[in-house]
Amino acid sequence: MSHPKHVHFVDARRPITFFDRGEMNRLLSLYSRQVSKGSWRDYAIDCRPGAAEFAIFRHSFESPLYRIVKIAGTSDRPARYELLSGARRLRHADTLAAVLPSFDANLKVVV
Repeated sequence: MSHPKHVHFVDARRPITFFDRGEMNRLLSLYSRQVSKGSWRDYAIDCRPGAAEFAIFRHSFESPLYRIVKIAGTSDRPARYELLSGARRLRHADTLAAVLPSFDANLKVVV
C-alpha cells in the first residue's frame, strides 16, 4: 500500500491567494519583455494561504532575482504588493501597477 508523501490541509479561514487574470497578464507581459532583452530566463508561481508569489530567475537552477508578492487583504484592507530581491524589500504598494514600474528603472542585481 502506498502512502502519499505530502498531505496539504487547507485552512478555510485563510483561503489560497491567487493573482487574478489582469495581474497575470501584467506579470507575463513584463516577463516576456525581459526575456526578449535576454535578462530573464524562467519564472515560477506559488499560491498559498495569505500570499501569491511570482518569482523571476536568470537561470532556473539559481535563487530568484526578484519576487513579486501579493499579500492577501482582509475585509477592511485591500491586498498589498511587494517587490523583493533576496531578503531586501525594494518596493511595496497597494497595487501591482505601482510596483511594476520599478523594472522600467533598469534594476540590476548587485551581489
